[in-house]
Amino acid sequence: MNFWQELKSNLDHPIFSLAPMEDVTDTVFRRVITKCGRPDVFFTEFTNCDGVQSIGQAKVIERLRYKKIEKPIVAQVWGKTVKNYYETAKLIADLGFDGIDINMGCPVKNVVKSGSCSALINNTKLAKEIIEATKAGVNGKIPVSVKTRIGFSKIQTEEWIGFLLKDCNVEYLTVHARTVSELTKVPCHFDEFGKISKLRNKINKNALIFGNGDILSYEQGLDVCKKYNIDGVMIGRGIFQNPWIFNKNIVDPKYITPKDRIDLLKYHVKLFEKEWSKIKDVSVLKKYFKMYISGFPNASDYRIKLMEAKSYEELNFAIKNLEKEIIHLR
Repeated sequence: MNFWQELKSNLDHPIFSLAPMEDVTDTVFRRVITKCGRPDVFFTEFTNCDGVQSIGQAKVIERLRYKKIEKPIVAQVWGKTVKNYYETAKLIADLGFDGIDINMGCPVKNVVKSGSCSALINNTKLAKEIIEATKAGVNGKIPVSVKTRIGFSKIQTEEWIGFLLKDCNVEYLTVHARTVSELTKVPCHFDEFGKISKLRNKINKNALIFGNGDILSYEQGLDVCKKYNIDGVMIGRGIFQNPWIFNKNIVDPKYITPKDRIDLLKYHVKLFEKEWSKIKDVSVLKKYFKMYISGFPNASDYRIKLMEAKSYEELNFAIKNLEKEIIHLR
């Protein structure tokens, strides 16, 4: 049994995972979420196969840093060169990852224009070749999964998802319930999960289906799985509204105190500085501030002060001042 099957067999609830997010879900952020209440599965940031197999490998491969505490962890990859998928899959298996996931859903324009990610929805021949090359690369050592959308410019659930399940024999599939063209402009088409479940039951009953998009709480994830008969959910943007989203014991994040939030921010900054100070600028941390500094009076004013920091030293100083100002809040 691979780890997906083991999770399915051993958990008393659907499988919850944290979505791969560009320049967000690095090894530091995953460890931060572990302190809050970890998901069942972590994913890496998007890792470009073509970059891994280039002279710039040393820089790209930093995305594959992880610690044992983050396992089970899946490396998500993207690109358009079949041979590079094969070679990168071999590397990822050797690095000890629990699985490898192929990104066939990212809707970013320049990525799509390159023929990668969601562009593969319109290029089934290449999509199949990539899946086959990745499976050959891991050589049965770890499972291969795919993350995608329900169509490109229109909903193509039966056609596209049916192709992945039947023609490509994808056994682990995460589906974002919007088309590529829709981006995040419309609500998710959750009903498509029900169609996908029926397709799975018809084509391959053992395949695991995970839903993605607009899932903003643990309870909502449970409801979606039960209603549409899918095996789990992947939560992305919801983590920014509630870092404790995977913690079953914290139903409402409003009960998290300002001190708890500040302590978590301090941990994040300290770990980030230790791990990335020689590689990443302190400004990378700005995207996280609202996640910690919210839900209490004048939170937006406090965030502005943190945003003004131009170095790790200035940021740590600003956080200390913030602690003094909110010490009276509960």
